[in-house]
Amino acid sequence: MPRAYRGAKTVKLKSNRGAAKRFRATGNGGFKCYGAKRRHQMTCKTTKMKRHARAGFDVRDEDLGRLEQMLPYA
Repeated sequence: MPRAYRGAKTVKLKSNRGAAKRFRATGNGGFKCYGAKRRHQMTCKTTKMKRHARAGFDVRDEDLGRLEQMLPYA
């Protein structure tokens, strides 16, 4: 074996920092995200809209593969 490869280690994967700030891993292998439309102009939104946006949402199954690539250690 050549000398350069003797102590070679695998490279660590980088997490996508934008996704890391927006998604959290759940205990059963999924991801959780928060609702949209909560940043500004809250006075003109109905109470029901604000109440429903408060809760977290589970990420859909179609998007899990992309999130697992973006957050390899989550």
